[in-house]
Amino acid sequence: MKSVIIEGALRTELGSKEAKALRSKDLVPCVIYGGEAPIHFSAPTKAFKDLVYTPEAKMAAITVDGKTVNAVMQDIQFHPVTDEILHIDFIQLIDGKPVTVEIPVNLIGVARGVRNGGKMKVVIRKVKVKATPDNLPDGINLNIENLRIGQAIRVNQVPSEGFEILNAANAVIVSIKTSRNAVADVDDEEEVAEEAAAE
Repeated sequence: MKSVIIEGALRTELGSKEAKALRSKDLVPCVIYGGEAPIHFSAPTKAFKDLVYTPEAKMAAITVDGKTVNAVMQDIQFHPVTDEILHIDFIQLIDGKPVTVEIPVNLIGVARGVRNGGKMKVVIRKVKVKATPDNLPDGINLNIENLRIGQAIRVNQVPSEGFEILNAANAVIVSIKTSRNAVADVDDEEEVAEEAAAE
């Protein structure tokens, strides 16, 4: 997993009034959990650009008060109107200790069913993964080129070597639904004809 460097300043005063004052200075209030004690810090909004607005999951190397801690985002709050980052919770990464992180699902290719006029429905864009820090993936790549109309990819079909996916095994990640513009799959017709001839 790639890393983003963040230089933070220790927060000595906590509470909503202090957080509001930080945001007025274009700083994001944050906290790191998982270590001996929570670490409260703030950092400029622009420092989180490559961590938040990216298709990959990344870890953060956060330096606060001369100490650097590796962590991953656990929760992020946005302003409902402006989309401004209001607060970020991190979980500290400790060698050998599993953590739970949301990992993006990347769909590779154009589904066969879509080429035949079907509609693709993406149900899950991120999956919850539990793994030790050295086994955390940047993302989960799913090749959907052979996915036909009426077919779906479920969580239990995703390769997960070195990590555990916590979503329900039966949960649908992506499916191809039929539509008015859908055409018959040529291979399906050929298979039916071959089966009829064999009979």
